[in-house]
Amino acid sequence: MAPRANWKGFLRLSLVTCPVALYPATSDSEKVSFNQINRKTGHRIKYAKVDADTGEEVANEDIVKGYKVDTDTYIEVTKDELDDIALESTHTIEIDEFVPKADIDNRYLIRPYYLIPDGKVGHDAFAVIRETIRSMNKVAVGRVVLTNREHIIALEPLGKGLMGTLLRYPYEVRSEKEYFDDVQDVKVTKDMLDLAKHIVEQKSGSFEPEAFEDHYESALIDLINKKRSGIRLPAKAAPKSSGNVINLMDALKRSLASGKQSAPATKAKGKKAGKAASGQREMLLPISGSGKRAAKEEPKAQEKKAEKPARASARSKKAG
Repeated sequence: MAPRANWKGFLRLSLVTCPVALYPATSDSEKVSFNQINRKTGHRIKYAKVDADTGEEVANEDIVKGYKVDTDTYIEVTKDELDDIALESTHTIEIDEFVPKADIDNRYLIRPYYLIPDGKVGHDAFAVIRETIRSMNKVAVGRVVLTNREHIIALEPLGKGLMGTLLRYPYEVRSEKEYFDDVQDVKVTKDMLDLAKHIVEQKSGSFEPEAFEDHYESALIDLINKKRSGIRLPAKAAPKSSGNVINLMDALKRSLASGKQSAPATKAKGKKAGKAASGQREMLLPISGSGKRAAKEEPKAQEKKAEKPARASARSKKAG
């Protein structure tokens, strides 16, 4: 099933306009998630919306928005009042300006989206806007309304489409001075810097996202598979303390030495990491037969099943 668009409207550059659809570029739907359940009954916990004073449940049609101005005082704001102040950007991404990408501080970045033409019409106008941005080697900055709030969005070409990144407003970004003022000014010696540079050179490489594995996600899948298969979980040993680093120069030298020894092994692991990472997209393994029958199977056979979890394709799920 194709992902569902988060927003549909128009992209406009001066008098050039085209219908577009905005899709989330990332998704957390493939991650293992949990529900809260009643330990005694095994039933799922249900949350009800209740009046804070009376304790009585409130129907959805009786729930309105309110802005808190005092302990027990709220200003009620109706849906019609919110619709009356709706901005034009509710249905249109208006490109306001073009800026160098390097000018956008990374702290302002929120999340990426994919922007494509919506329907069969408007592809020509979309291509004109896309290629104009590409030829200028800049980022187009506009506004879009998502979940009733206006956001700044930065648009840049990505293949045949556009990638739009939501940006924070200045009031949402905290100043680093609040945190960095107490950091001491330390004089780093040339010898220490040279050793640290050697360590960096040993660990340098190209960024390959597929080589990274979410170890916690893998551990969750393994845990759930073992519990479904009736495998008894061994007690985890307490982690060993590495102790405090007393001599910084000595620590750098030891880091450099250990890096040289583990370099061949690291490269070998790197080739297999891609398989491990892609395996995280697979669903938890199915258990054939009833729970009682599965629990009686031999532990060795169960372990083999747990090693190869099977996930459904990411495309079969709706993008979040």
